[in-house]
Amino acid sequence: MRKGARLEGNDEDEALEPLVDTTEALTLRSKRTERAQRKQGRKTARSRRQPTSILDLPAELALHIVVLLRPSDVLRLAQVDRAHHAFISADESGIAAAISRWRYGCLRQCFRLPVQMQDVDESMHAALQHEERQELLAIHKKPYQHVQPPDATRICTCLTCVLRWSALCIVVDFAHWQSHLDSGEPIPMVPRGEKPAWNEARLVINADKVWRAMKRPLWQARLLETHLASTVRSIRRHAANRGNRRRRFAMTPAEAASGTDAFLESRGPPTLDIPFHRDAYYMLEAYLPNRSWNGDEDCWTYVPAEQHNLDLRYVTMWAERRAAREAQEAVEREADGLKEGVPSAT
Repeated sequence: MRKGARLEGNDEDEALEPLVDTTEALTLRSKRTERAQRKQGRKTARSRRQPTSILDLPAELALHIVVLLRPSDVLRLAQVDRAHHAFISADESGIAAAISRWRYGCLRQCFRLPVQMQDVDESMHAALQHEERQELLAIHKKPYQHVQPPDATRICTCLTCVLRWSALCIVVDFAHWQSHLDSGEPIPMVPRGEKPAWNEARLVINADKVWRAMKRPLWQARLLETHLASTVRSIRRHAANRGNRRRRFAMTPAEAASGTDAFLESRGPPTLDIPFHRDAYYMLEAYLPNRSWNGDEDCWTYVPAEQHNLDLRYVTMWAERRAAREAQEAVEREADGLKEGVPSAT
């Protein structure tokens, strides 16, 4: 009985013990799910990561930052790697235009690019490149020893474009000799009628830089940056010369360090003088062609960009007059030939 009682007691104790659920969910493994999770993890990590490059920013914000730089800094940024080069190249024209508008509002109107011949109507090429007309332009090309004459097959040779080409070549040449002007070291002179090798090499280098500016907007802005630096140095030199009583532009240290040409818009001396020779660099303070002071409106007025089109019309008129003259001469020669062939009445 006792044994049976003990068995009945054990059954009762077992009946009172709670049941424990030990079932577990099956672990599902899917390669597709794992790839999706890894991709989501990388995306989350990128969103939390702080920008380490300008390319990590939204494109619009990155462009707003880039246009605050100097052209030389933008060109250096484009050399960092292929990604930065592609970013700058994708909107180079817009970047260069935005920088020039707020940094070089004056200079960009003084130094416009000559038009390439490939952008001129083909019907005008013969007149522009005519030998007789090229001789008429000799006065604008032969006097220069520090400017390479423009190539009539590549550059429009209307008067406006010839002057634009010369002005840009002078910008490059003037910048090259700034260290000589600052230190007082004489600039090597070229004897009249001679073409030393060093000067011919200098002309080629200057022309190549202008050509680069004609092909790439950022290099055009770079030329404006270069000339602003040359102008600032020149104004400082003349201001330090207490014996120089000539009228000149007022420039504060803050304006000189600003990297903009806003101070050149204020009233100042005329800037129409062209340095036909490197001797003129010593007294040249601000070379800003293609503008003059309007006393009535109290501001500077600039030669408009449309002057090129006006000059092309002049070339057309010259070609028409020349064709009419040649036709008249042909008629007169024919008439003279007929008179010689008719026997005299006597």
